[in-house]
Amino acid sequence: MFNKKLEEYIENNILPEYSEFDKGHGIEHVRTVIEKSLKLAADCNANLDYAYVIAAYHDLGLCEGREFHHIVSGKILEADNALRQWFSEDEIKIMKEAVEDHRASSKNPPRNIYGKIVAEADRDIVPLKIIKRTIQYSIANSPSNDKEQHWANLLKHMAEKYAEGGYMKLWFENSKNAKRLRELRKIISDKEQLRKIFEELYDTEIFNVN
Repeated sequence: MFNKKLEEYIENNILPEYSEFDKGHGIEHVRTVIEKSLKLAADCNANLDYAYVIAAYHDLGLCEGREFHHIVSGKILEADNALRQWFSEDEIKIMKEAVEDHRASSKNPPRNIYGKIVAEADRDIVPLKIIKRTIQYSIANSPSNDKEQHWANLLKHMAEKYAEGGYMKLWFENSKNAKRLRELRKIISDKEQLRKIFEELYDTEIFNVN
């Protein structure tokens, strides 16, 4: 298992930062990415400490916005001198590159196995969860929009990222994500079913917000 002192530092100083982000990128999300990263790393005989740190820092850059969050996250990791208690500069570079490479819209493959691990873990493709997170993000970032505008945002995001021809890439063949992506694409192709799911999840989110 990974270093306990490192875990204590991350738990007390890094993970609480996620409480400031939208529901789709909050504490639940980062813990899911950590859990999946550690499993993938173990399966690949990769370094668990690296995988843990990369997953913990991967979305911290959202503090400066979504567009370049992966780059900002890498900079935050590199600038955290506390990590130098446990890692060399070369190791920090490996982790920084992995964080930079995790974004689904990246045109280039990750530069190292740890980038592939966190990218795969970050996908967390569970169809209903993906749809819910998209609705949550739309509500959090466009609170003045009406219901139909949030529906339009969902359709646009699903088409651009998850539908056939979307920019979503997976790096591990025969993974659970690959199977679930096929399931999600089936839902996306059935607009009536997608709208029904949207109605249920949207009403739940609005009720919770209010």
